[in-house]
Amino acid sequence: MSFLYEFELGKASYILAHELFKLKPGETFLITADTESDERVVNATARAAFAEGAKPMVLWLASPLGVAQEADPMLPGEALTALLKTVDAWVEFNNKWLLYSTPYEDAMAANNKLRHLCLVGMNVDLMIRCIGRIDYPALQAFLAGITQMTQQARHMRITTPAGTDVEFYNAPGRKVDMDVGYSDTPGSHMLGGQIGWSPDLNSVNGVIVFDGSVNPPLGLLKEPIKLHIKNGTIVRFEGGREAAEYEAWLRSFNHPQMLRLSHVCYGFNPGARLSGNVIEDERVWGCTEWGIGHIGELLIPGGAVPAPSHSDGVCLNSSVWLDGVQILDKGQVMGTELKKLAAKLGK
Repeated sequence: MSFLYEFELGKASYILAHELFKLKPGETFLITADTESDERVVNATARAAFAEGAKPMVLWLASPLGVAQEADPMLPGEALTALLKTVDAWVEFNNKWLLYSTPYEDAMAANNKLRHLCLVGMNVDLMIRCIGRIDYPALQAFLAGITQMTQQARHMRITTPAGTDVEFYNAPGRKVDMDVGYSDTPGSHMLGGQIGWSPDLNSVNGVIVFDGSVNPPLGLLKEPIKLHIKNGTIVRFEGGREAAEYEAWLRSFNHPQMLRLSHVCYGFNPGARLSGNVIEDERVWGCTEWGIGHIGELLIPGGAVPAPSHSDGVCLNSSVWLDGVQILDKGQVMGTELKKLAAKLGK
């Protein structure tokens, strides 16, 4: 057994159980994992939950060949759904995410007490850097500032050194959601350090260049993938072998939503590094990330748009303008107050 970061892992799992979930004595706490998961993370989290007085339960699954609804045929659907409908809290460490799968959707609709945290592919190193060493009050203050500015903006433009140049409008009244990592309220939550929303998707026009990673199906990219966007739809792919592979994968579903954008996000976790793990990559400081495919209730309450799968692509070193005012320059925040808050996070 490896003892790498053994003490630090204990602290990170304590933070997860005590500070983020705020587990209470007697609560049933489900940990899902698959055969690609890190067993040390699973066991440390179960120990921490048990120490809080909760009742941890670990469910190991065979790794599906896809994610979201694409994973449905390979999941023990009825049994998994029945379990999710009864538990109080759930963290998924499985590498192939259950988020947006049919068991997930059914359970979230039926279990109004369920607190869900999506930490897919979590490993020891990632858990320590992006959970155990994070100043959560400082992160919350920083994210709240960016979120408020974005919520109030109507027109946005995003560019990157790799060639992204895209403009769009935010949908009036649609919430801009920030993920601090706290999972003490019902609903789905994500690893801290991301702000995400679905803008007026029909207004998205320009070029998006993924130069970090694309998950699924590619992981870390060896070369950029350029997407030409018209009214929220990918109309042309440009690049090398990986661009061709990505286009073929999206078109293989033979579903129009798999060529449609679903959301945009900022990444702001001070511990995140580009690694090929989707939850870390899309939180690399100063990146933007675009989702393609399925749109869940989490993004558009009452207006979910189903699709067979979902993919996320990362654009590094983003520059962002809100109604003509620049707040990010090649991944670095601008403005005195934002810089002060970023400095507290070591950025």
